[in-house]
Amino acid sequence: MTLTLDQLKIGQEAVITKLVCTGITRRRMMDLGILPGTHLQAEFISPLGDPIAYRVREALIALRHEQASQIEMILVEESEV
Repeated sequence: MTLTLDQLKIGQEAVITKLVCTGITRRRMMDLGILPGTHLQAEFISPLGDPIAYRVREALIALRHEQASQIEMILVEESEV
């Protein structure tokens, strides 16, 4: 089963496995440091639930649900951290 970043709960950590977006959206993600192998963590959710802030390489990045759903990931278990 493939998990996408929009399924990550606040406080959980994950590793990006694949970007399924293309074109300028893919380029933007890569410019933000969102690449396969990158660790990130869901930090905050906006009052209306969209966007969600993720900690990526010591930066806080806000992504909307539509964008986060185009990023595949695997969860990092607490024992692995």
